Amino acid sequence: MKRFVRQVYTGEGGYVFARSPEEIARLNGLSGLCRLASNENPLPPPASVVEAGLSALREGNRYPEARPDALIAALRRCHGDYSFIIGNGMDGVIENVVRTVVDPGDRVVVSTPTFSFYGLAAEAQGGVVVPAPREADFSVDVRAFVEACRGAKIAFLCSPNNPTGNALPVETVREILDGIDCLLFLDNAYVEFSGIDYRLLMDEYDTLIEGRTMSKAYSLAGLRFGYAFVPEALLPYLNRAATPFAVNVVALAAVGAALAEQGHVDLTAARARVWRERFLAGISRPVAPSDANFVLVDVAPMTGDEAAARLAGKGVIVRSCRSFSGLADHYIRVSIGSDRENEVFLEEINRL
Repeated sequence: MKRFVRQVYTGEGGYVFARSPEEIARLNGLSGLCRLASNENPLPPPASVVEAGLSALREGNRYPEARPDALIAALRRCHGDYSFIIGNGMDGVIENVVRTVVDPGDRVVVSTPTFSFYGLAAEAQGGVVVPAPREADFSVDVRAFVEACRGAKIAFLCSPNNPTGNALPVETVREILDGIDCLLFLDNAYVEFSGIDYRLLMDEYDTLIEGRTMSKAYSLAGLRFGYAFVPEALLPYLNRAATPFAVNVVALAAVGAALAEQGHVDLTAARARVWRERFLAGISRPVAPSDANFVLVDVAPMTGDEAAARLAGKGVIVRSCRSFSGLADHYIRVSIGSDRENEVFLEEINRL
């Protein structure tokens, strides 16, 4: 059957998932695992959000609206009068954008190391992925990034960046936008933890797309909802290329309710700030400064895989960063979890 498969999928590529906590618990005979591998929010959704989702489930026999006007209106109440697309998680939004703009052979620039799905989505459309490596401190070399974008169709930049955690100043993104003539997809999946607002750039540039998710600060990872601020002129084409009924009725209802619960987001962001500082002070290994809900820890001379396996044996599930192209193989990424999970992690990481 392999002869029927596109060459891009016959190798060892594809998105690399963290091992499931259930699998690790089964293999090690553990319970009460500390789930710190997937940048999830340890706080459950507010009661109003749960109730909205449960109520919508009663209409689960019907397809969702093709154009969910009520949800778009909720996004505008939250953010302002912008144009939006929605999708099945940030991944679905990325796929929609890439499907709309990338032809086979088009140059797609990706600032690395970063989230692998940008490159995977581009390759799926036949795009040619061009990595633009970050500096040793994980900052972006603006001149090199702009140079890499010459002749490109679209470029991807994550801020705060996954897995390094650092955010770019608004002025740095503006400098990049001034220097390139391609589209820029700015992935802001973790922006609520940073205190930085890039939305004003949407008013200044018609080549900027700003991606967001409800998976992190809003505690809705399991409902898979992403959205993006998009240039109004691009909106009709993105809608034409979108997957039909990509977002289910439960997610639409829950997200609409969650957007009104900004106190939950503020609490989540405040917890992240406190625990980032505790991780920086309490981990006896180099920790990269972070603006997100996770930190990057240097575990050399161990590899990321070795450190993740040893921590898993103690019931602490973290993410090895071996699969992040352009990052040395001695890092782990650690999410900010519940107070108990964080305390257990601090104890076990310092025993390695």
